[in-house]
Amino acid sequence: MAEESDLEKTEPASERRLEKAREEGNAARSRELTTFVMLATASAGLWLAGESLGASLSGALRRGLQFERASAFDPAHMLSQSGLMVLHALIAIGPLFAMMVVAAVAAPLMLGGWMFSGKAVAPNFGKLNPLAGIGRMVSAQALAELVKALARSALIGGVAWWVIVDDIEAVMALMSQPAHEALPHALVLVAKHCALIAATLFLVALVDVPFQLWNYYRKLRMSREDVRQEHKESEGDPHIKAQIRRQQQQMARRRMMAEVPKADIVLTNPTHFAVALQYLDSDMRAPRVVAKGTELVAARIREMAKEHKVAILEAPPLTRALYRHTKLGEEIPAGLYTAVAEVLAWVYQLKRWNSEGGEAPRTPTDLPVPADLQYAPAVA
Repeated sequence: MAEESDLEKTEPASERRLEKAREEGNAARSRELTTFVMLATASAGLWLAGESLGASLSGALRRGLQFERASAFDPAHMLSQSGLMVLHALIAIGPLFAMMVVAAVAAPLMLGGWMFSGKAVAPNFGKLNPLAGIGRMVSAQALAELVKALARSALIGGVAWWVIVDDIEAVMALMSQPAHEALPHALVLVAKHCALIAATLFLVALVDVPFQLWNYYRKLRMSREDVRQEHKESEGDPHIKAQIRRQQQQMARRRMMAEVPKADIVLTNPTHFAVALQYLDSDMRAPRVVAKGTELVAARIREMAKEHKVAILEAPPLTRALYRHTKLGEEIPAGLYTAVAEVLAWVYQLKRWNSEGGEAPRTPTDLPVPADLQYAPAVA
């Protein structure tokens, strides 16, 4: 039962799944919204420019049909006149066509936003399978689309019939008007009827847009197993990540251990902590921590120091403070300058004593560590 519940698509789509769907050309779209926007745009264009558009088309038609008797028998003249008439008509209706193109492009952006996907236009031969096509035709989705189309057609057809019958007298009166007056009046009537039909389509789009959004996100819902698998793919397999972290830590540790022979001094706790310091007067403003660690790593640092004859000093408070407040490669805090300077002076004296002999230098004790830099171990 638990496995079945994990496979049920009960989880909302993740951002990655939504992004992947858009890359594949899958976005929420509403044909009803596009139809409404285009029809509303056409209605507005005809309503605002109907009379001027009618006058322009009437003038183009009149100029195209005016010719001398001799020209009627000249095919070249007839072709040129036809071309001019078509050109004038295109110039007259060009702004309206431009508005329709803008509306056709902008309408989908209102719902799903801008999207360009090469996968969407790539050939998919699986769609040519007739059995799959028949399956889509008899599916519940196809039945729902059929019912919606019939209801939409009945609603729009009823409204169209009502508005035409309501203006039947105005339509019939067009036949008694001169052509140059009838055409603009007809365009205004068409704009009025289109606007009323567009208002009906607005109600249809008002229902269809939320439905399309709900259906889009419903299809992209994920099961709990999908969520876990996506998390693995995005974050990586925990076992592989742990192995990579171990390898990175081992590499960093090897690089750190390679710096121990270059250190001037290794400070110890004496057993739990170890910190290696290096100071080059020409390159550094202050001593730097080149290696540090606890427990086994601290023991390895001490072993490396002994192998390469690096001075070792037991200074528990100073060692803990350096371990706590300094990262690898960083200079020591200013508050520890005095204590570390005393340690380095002892190191230089120790080197001179080893090479020249004489009185052994005094091992520094009670090194000053400010209270705010002292290491306070956690209390169990």
